[in-house]
Amino acid sequence: MLQYHIWKRYPNYLRKKIALCHEKIKNTRKDYLHKVSHEIISENQVIISENLQKKNMVKNHHLARPIIDVSWYELTRQLGYKSKWNGRKYIKIDTFYASSQICSACGYQNSDTKDLSVRTWICPKCGAEHDRDINAAKNGKRLSVKSIQKQMTIAPC
Repeated sequence: MLQYHIWKRYPNYLRKKIALCHEKIKNTRKDYLHKVSHEIISENQVIISENLQKKNMVKNHHLARPIIDVSWYELTRQLGYKSKWNGRKYIKIDTFYASSQICSACGYQNSDTKDLSVRTWICPKCGAEHDRDINAAKNGKRLSVKSIQKQMTIAPC
């Protein structure tokens, strides 16, 4: 009841105060993203990111707010233009590329690992043991190397 009376008496003051808090949060997040993207660009020649479906990830109610708060779009946007400024390669891997299902050792695609609860798996073809995330990173690296090799052409003398 007390909050109602305060809001009734000073509505513009409180709106401005809340707006300033939100602006400070926005600026802090933006500053952090600029620092992170600058560090990533300055330390690497090639940057690879997977284009994930955020709307499917937000369906998990425990992770919804942290996923929304991260500002992935802004980070990928900054990585895109900063990589062009600094002459770096920025490669986005397609959403539907089965990066965590393909064995990084032999190339076999294991469709049994589609479920996200499967964190580690053993390749039935070569017997290599894979962590889901590390395997996806290795496959992303291999895919980006292939795309860079396609782009490179040897000019005849």
